[in-house]
Amino acid sequence: MDPKSSLSNLERQEHLLRFVEQRRRATVAEISQHFDISPATARRDLEALAGRGEIQRFHGGAKAVSQAPPELPVLQRQADQAQAKKRIAQAAAALIDDGETIFLSSGTTVLEVARCLRDRRNLTVITNSLLAINTLADNPNITVVGLGGVLRQTEMSMIGHITEQSLAEVHAHKIIMGIRAMDIERGLTNDYLPETMTDRAILARGGEVVIVADHTKCGRISTAFVAPITAMHRLITDTKAPPDFVEALRAKGIQVTVV
Repeated sequence: MDPKSSLSNLERQEHLLRFVEQRRRATVAEISQHFDISPATARRDLEALAGRGEIQRFHGGAKAVSQAPPELPVLQRQADQAQAKKRIAQAAAALIDDGETIFLSSGTTVLEVARCLRDRRNLTVITNSLLAINTLADNPNITVVGLGGVLRQTEMSMIGHITEQSLAEVHAHKIIMGIRAMDIERGLTNDYLPETMTDRAILARGGEVVIVADHTKCGRISTAFVAPITAMHRLITDTKAPPDFVEALRAKGIQVTVV
């Protein structure tokens, strides 16, 4: 007897999971042939694994879940994907009209947006990022509203209950926000649990939520759930973003700008 055929359902699913993780993606036909099981059994196993969040299903197969790697401190990340971040930031800045009130979150891509706004007039910028505050502080034509809170030193940003209370007092036309990872099913996630409630409070304070993120954040999952993917109205990303991820966002009514 083929040893594969004597496996229990859970044992076979564990082997199947390792098979998909090693290959990064596999079709039902490949799984059926490798494990000597029917396509129907392969599909049931894939559905079980997807239901536990261990793989991602696509039509006719499955792919491995991509975990976002640990994030370096903000000042060490500035050179990573630098050109893509500049293009993304320019596209985001082009969406901002003089006279608007906007929110800028922490992160290197959002910091590039702040740099693009340095010469603008009649803007009100609310932010929990000390780096964004410093970037915009010299322009008397920009009103900068800095939020208090507990300093997260690696991000140079303010988070926590005091920050969230301050957010309850403001409203922005647009939220310009970075994110650690994005996944169609798992939504927006970050890698620092204490920041999660602050991120949720930020998302609730704007008319339009614009996520600025390079391709390394697309189709990834990090530790802490922030919000469903539909919490964002627009994504601005670079040309290396996975086409299937971009199309899946558009199918959900989310605008995607690729630069």
